[in-house]
Amino acid sequence: MSLVETVRNTLVPVHKEGYRFIAIFFVVSLILGFLWEPLMWIGFLLTAWCAYFFRDPERMTPIDEDLVISPADGRVSSVATVTPPEELGLGSEPMLRISVFMNVFDCHVNRAPMSGTVRRIAYRAGSFLNAELDKASLDNERNGLVVETSHGPIGVVQIAGLVARRILCWTTENAALEGGERFGLIRFGSRVDVFLPEGAQPRVSVGQKAIAGETVIAEYGSPKGPVISRRA
Repeated sequence: MSLVETVRNTLVPVHKEGYRFIAIFFVVSLILGFLWEPLMWIGFLLTAWCAYFFRDPERMTPIDEDLVISPADGRVSSVATVTPPEELGLGSEPMLRISVFMNVFDCHVNRAPMSGTVRRIAYRAGSFLNAELDKASLDNERNGLVVETSHGPIGVVQIAGLVARRILCWTTENAALEGGERFGLIRFGSRVDVFLPEGAQPRVSVGQKAIAGETVIAEYGSPKGPVISRRA
């Protein structure tokens, strides 16, 4: 990542969901400072990390209905063909699944991978295993969206991880989502799975870094050249 990209993804606004946590970290730091000054400075460092965690940068999202955009910042942890979770109602036939794992230093605001209408939102309680494990897709607490797109219904699943304890979803059923639009957030380490219908070709590989709202993770049709982008 270039210096310009690093600055652009660091010196950005903080999402309002983080205000309360940043305030708690700051107040606790002051209290610890009365007990022992070095603890205050450690607390201030953790407060700065908390603000960094809840950052919410603008992104330049490609405008093309054939492109699937990463829903999360992080590392591509899986590109596989598997059966989607039952609660999504997408059937029992295997679908292309692309997973993006977010560690505690990644931006955790989630974005719609394609434009479409939200047809279903399905929450399921579960465990809090390491989100990088393949079985986390079935065992962990998760919140799934089914979005009707021009290429058929896709599944977008927010999965809680080992540290994550809260999944936030701001959209509603029957709401229209633009590709790259913010729809949720997962606190403190997690993963997002995207399930795609037949015809999608992956454009990322395991281990690759993805940027929410910008990185093309899959595509329908033949590869294209440069596309127009919009700020999101």
